[in-house]
Amino acid sequence: MTHDEEERFDEEIEITNAREDEEEKLYISPLQKKKMQEELDRLKTKERLRIAERIKEAKSFGDLSENAEYEEAKKEQAFIEGTIMDLERQLEHSVVIEHSDAGTGEVHMGCRVQVLDIDTEKQRWFTIVGNLEANPAEGHISIDSPVGKALMGKHEKETVAVRIPKGRVSYRILSIEKV
Repeated sequence: MTHDEEERFDEEIEITNAREDEEEKLYISPLQKKKMQEELDRLKTKERLRIAERIKEAKSFGDLSENAEYEEAKKEQAFIEGTIMDLERQLEHSVVIEHSDAGTGEVHMGCRVQVLDIDTEKQRWFTIVGNLEANPAEGHISIDSPVGKALMGKHEKETVAVRIPKGRVSYRILSIEKV
């Protein structure tokens, strides 16, 4: 391996690996934040009340050491509390990215990007979304994914090269659309 190859390889590692001391950031859309807050509210109010009633009813069945209903209710309570903690943590670390109304001509969260794979000459569409909204099978890629990071801030006719799990791929940006 030549010195230039080693230097290029080191640069790619630095780009693709997050620094360990960086605080975790979760990029989300305003709609995703609203959904998360609604789910958190539902869990804290309706679900907590429902499970408290279920536990109360299970306690009335008698001996708790052999009460399967009580054990199941407690497991469900633990699951709900864990989900609440996860949602609170996600919201605490979230960065809401507003979709720009102005057509900037560059790739940003909330836009659709048509790309041409330079090697296969196949065209693909990607919609750039937040971490929780990603669904690669549907072409919704996270801004934190290697391809998402490579496309962010780029313009039509630019080419990006990115390392993905299957290897290296180069895309030419054909068009950028607001969603």
